[in-house]
Amino acid sequence: MTSLPEQLARTRRFTLGAPDRFRPVQGGSVVLFLRSRGGEDPLDCLWALDLDSGTERLLADPARLSETTSAGIGAYETGGALVAFAHGGSLWTVDVGGGSPRRLPVEGPVTHPRPDPGGTRVAYVRDGVLRVVEADGTGDRAILVPGSPGVSYGVGEHTDDGHWWSPDGSRLLVARVDAAAVALWHTTDPTRPDRPARAFRYAAVGQANADVALWIAGLEGERIEVRWDRDAFEYLVDAAWTAHGPTALVQSRDQQTVRFLGIDPAGGATTVLHERRDAGWVQIVPGLPARTDGGAVVAHVDDPGTRRLTVDGVAVTPPGLQLRAVLDVDGGDVLFTASDEPTETHLWRWRAADGLRRISTGPGVHSGVRRGGTLVQVALGPDSPGGRVTVVRDGKPTVPVRSLVARPVLDVHATQLVLGPRALRAALHLPSWHRPGERLPVLVDPYGGAARQRVTAGLDWRSLTAQWFAEQGFAVLVADGAGTPGRGPAWEREAYGDLLGPVLEDQVSALHEAARRFPELDLDRVGIRGWSFGGSLATFAVLRRPDVFHAAVAGAGVTDQLLYNARWRERFLGHPADFPERYEALSLVRTAPSLTRPLLLIHGLADDNVHPANTVRLSAALLSAGRPHEVLLLPGAGHQVMGSPFTVGVLERQLGFLRRHLIGPAPGGSPVAGGASVAGFGDIDRFAANPHIVWS
Repeated sequence: MTSLPEQLARTRRFTLGAPDRFRPVQGGSVVLFLRSRGGEDPLDCLWALDLDSGTERLLADPARLSETTSAGIGAYETGGALVAFAHGGSLWTVDVGGGSPRRLPVEGPVTHPRPDPGGTRVAYVRDGVLRVVEADGTGDRAILVPGSPGVSYGVGEHTDDGHWWSPDGSRLLVARVDAAAVALWHTTDPTRPDRPARAFRYAAVGQANADVALWIAGLEGERIEVRWDRDAFEYLVDAAWTAHGPTALVQSRDQQTVRFLGIDPAGGATTVLHERRDAGWVQIVPGLPARTDGGAVVAHVDDPGTRRLTVDGVAVTPPGLQLRAVLDVDGGDVLFTASDEPTETHLWRWRAADGLRRISTGPGVHSGVRRGGTLVQVALGPDSPGGRVTVVRDGKPTVPVRSLVARPVLDVHATQLVLGPRALRAALHLPSWHRPGERLPVLVDPYGGAARQRVTAGLDWRSLTAQWFAEQGFAVLVADGAGTPGRGPAWEREAYGDLLGPVLEDQVSALHEAARRFPELDLDRVGIRGWSFGGSLATFAVLRRPDVFHAAVAGAGVTDQLLYNARWRERFLGHPADFPERYEALSLVRTAPSLTRPLLLIHGLADDNVHPANTVRLSAALLSAGRPHEVLLLPGAGHQVMGSPFTVGVLERQLGFLRRHLIGPAPGGSPVAGGASVAGFGDIDRFAANPHIVWS
């Protein structure tokens, strides 16, 4: 029988077969989307759903585009009836109405293709050059060409896009990125000593960022530079070109000021349309700021307890309803997501004529895409990791979009909890075979950082992984604490100045409160595991609170805060020149000699998000201090290991480590759950009998 780790690898964390990247077109009568042909098929195809008939049409199949392809269609863009996408380094187009995909005769490698609004031509990027080609493949020409090494046009540094067409298709707003001053970092594959290290630019904490500018480029050679104070506002975090003209969203390096700029397309001058300031940082809300057809600015305001939607400076959502993202502004109709309960996210609509209304129903994490009066609703509920997708149009039957996601091989047995005086949202996973009163070692399994909640009403691969560990003989506790989204601005900013301390306090509080309510939880045998921020937290936990946590598994964690991305880390800790004490206090490398508990470190050697130097430096510090530990290094693996070929090995290695140090022999010497007889948990002196480092 297939195990969950095997299924995670085969299904790429249950993403295969899931419809995604929805786009209503043809006046809302057709919905385009990507989806593979099955729950273990890795090749995403481009599909069109005709809403009147409810039938799906295959527009582009990557297996037919290339006989040697190993990749699906990762993204696409539309303009009029034209769809453009890059595949295999080539530029392809297809008509929404059907017909065979066409490979345009341009040289590759092609990235970021984007048709103009009328579908008459396509802009794309090749080797840092922004180019435009007519839809019939003629007239390929360069629009903006870098004049020096390190410069590129058309690909943003902190934006999802890097070039935006004017509504009439005559000009483009284009990002220019000069990364020459950004430090050059490297990763290497020690299994291939014949190959050079891979170099990439990495803007680390306290170091130089890329210099990002905007240009307005015409198709006949005219060029206009957009002017704003780039020294004071070095982050370009969004841009657009609507009927009101081009706009840019810029942010200061300390992230305490954000400006929404209107751009004069004739001369490049900018005016401030909206400004937000905050003593900690200004949170960027997806989709904001925006403007209604009448020109009113749609934005947000952070009351101490609530992030609220505003229109022309007036809050239009009530206290307690936490704004998450704005999905669409159509005339004066604003579609957005928000939460009045942190574990759930719902679709809401605000219109001046009739105020506020919730659209989605039922528990879950809801989102959507809307165009031309057609709304694609996506509901991730407690039943399936693929969720449920339906298309809604006024006065017409709802049309479902099929999901082909594989059914998980195990069911989740979790109890949703609200713990302690801070009302921490948590989920407790117990084994399906557990008998009341039977004591279990505890595995705390948080993420805990500002980017993600773990405890929601939607089922995902992380919940399934937590249940898998539970089935091996653990009570698995997942809790969201200080800094996590969904609890309001004040809650988020509890992590300001100290990313780990308040988060750890909440994990300890959740653990103790859960044990008070569930005496099955054995507080003499507590482990913690985490990845990325969770990996940092797991290491921090056994260093700072060895009285609570008796073993830790830490994957891909930041151990030296100076070895991480400037924009993300400085948001919470400030610039290291101004606040060196914050970075010193959170250095896991500095505090490594205090380790007294078993610790397993895991890192992919091709990780260009959290560089493997973080784990290697911590290991070196532990070795220097004589503190035993284990290290599992993964050649060729990036930051996200789950869903890759490493999945089974990594999860089984974690399980073996945690069993060895937290689960003793069952009464009478019988094997523990899963059939493994293991050594009992011990302190660091007993752990010292194990190898210091295991390279794998």
